[in-house]
Amino acid sequence: MPKERVLIANRGEIAIRVIKALKELGMEYVVVYTREDAESMHVRIAQEEQGQFKNAFRISNYKDPNEIFAVADEAKCTAIHPGYGFFSENFRFARRAALRTRPLVFIGPRWEVIRGLGSKINTKRIAKELNIPVIPGSDSPIYNEIEAEEVAEELFFLQKEQDISNPSVLVKASAGGGGMGIEEVHHLDAFRRVYRRIQNYAKRQFGDEGVLIEQCLKDYHHLEVQLLGSQHGEVVHFGTRNCTIQSTGRQKRVEVAPGFDPHLYEYPFDAEKLLDEIVRHSVKLAEYVGYDSVGTWEWVVTRSGQPYLLEVNTRIQVENEISAYISRIKKRTSETNLIREQIRVAFGDRLGFDQSDIYFEGTSIELRIVAEDPKRGFTPWCGTITRLDFPDYEWLRLYTHVPQDRPYRIPTEYDPNLCLAIVWGADTEEAKQRASTVLSQTVIKGENSAGEPIVTNLDYLNERLDDVLQF
Repeated sequence: MPKERVLIANRGEIAIRVIKALKELGMEYVVVYTREDAESMHVRIAQEEQGQFKNAFRISNYKDPNEIFAVADEAKCTAIHPGYGFFSENFRFARRAALRTRPLVFIGPRWEVIRGLGSKINTKRIAKELNIPVIPGSDSPIYNEIEAEEVAEELFFLQKEQDISNPSVLVKASAGGGGMGIEEVHHLDAFRRVYRRIQNYAKRQFGDEGVLIEQCLKDYHHLEVQLLGSQHGEVVHFGTRNCTIQSTGRQKRVEVAPGFDPHLYEYPFDAEKLLDEIVRHSVKLAEYVGYDSVGTWEWVVTRSGQPYLLEVNTRIQVENEISAYISRIKKRTSETNLIREQIRVAFGDRLGFDQSDIYFEGTSIELRIVAEDPKRGFTPWCGTITRLDFPDYEWLRLYTHVPQDRPYRIPTEYDPNLCLAIVWGADTEEAKQRASTVLSQTVIKGENSAGEPIVTNLDYLNERLDDVLQF
């Protein structure tokens, strides 16, 4: 029987992690890259490991489905792994992969599931049917400006009744995700202008100008529940994580698993009970829709301990590994790897374990090291990296697409992410200490075209470590 051959339709560190998982499963892989990414490590790894067939193909755009499918056919691939971003939550792409004349396994949920959960409004509707708490606001797509303003007016009134200072509402692209296509409105007078802007953005980016209007919660933590389902109706969870520390653009910077630590910190609510509650609700929704891959259920939790389901991400996420790092599966000698599990179930495998086989140990922290200036609104830095050195510890996992033996120009076409540093500790205090050690021992040198030194978020990450898991 011929080996499975998987096209990795992504770039950077996620492409490297998918390569690792595929090699562990004994599967062949093919990567794609643009001109700007020719020096990226995911390309270099593929070229150095090239066997009897070509496994690195240059394309003009990661977002061109025709190019992706053309490469898949030329390389005789049997499946596509979309990573995160790009086509990972595009049900049309997943549907095309499954239904084309030469079908390909899409490594993710069924396209019908992606379509159903990809709409925040549809997810909210299903959640309400299952008595899962959701944020107050519209529960169907709004395309009419007057109707949208009426919803916003009601939400402002409700917040006033609750004595909420500085009330506001969020205007969100219903088909969006990852913090994109969201704006906050503080006064009703400004609502229509923002609504039009988000509607236009949604139409351009997602082909759907549906808009969701929600009450804006101010004092909350952003929690996630990591789930895994199979094509055989199995669903398990790998606990919770906390992703509250974010940039001004709602892009995560420090993530921690598990989501709270009641052994170290006091919370104004029963943290263990709350974590159990959001896990139970997440599994309930996953079972209802027949979820059959890796997925993340995103929640916000207010200071009073009220959880609200935010959305479902039908893909692998950047921070999946902190959940894997604290998870242990009985009778498994290998480390937990959620990308590997995602690939297995996509090809029809059963999980081979159930919830009673999963237990948790320690705390894991992920640090997103980025070339940006946190003091200037997280402005991206552009230039060339001349030195990149990391410490080496058995409890540290590092993923970077940046070569360490040659200068590397950061492509301005993509986010200036440099590295993911993932640490594990026996408890939260040890994990924080180890994370601080990694940051202090990481050396990044470089300069821009004006000869000015590189700017990164290393100091910012170190400063924020004291805030993890605390309200």
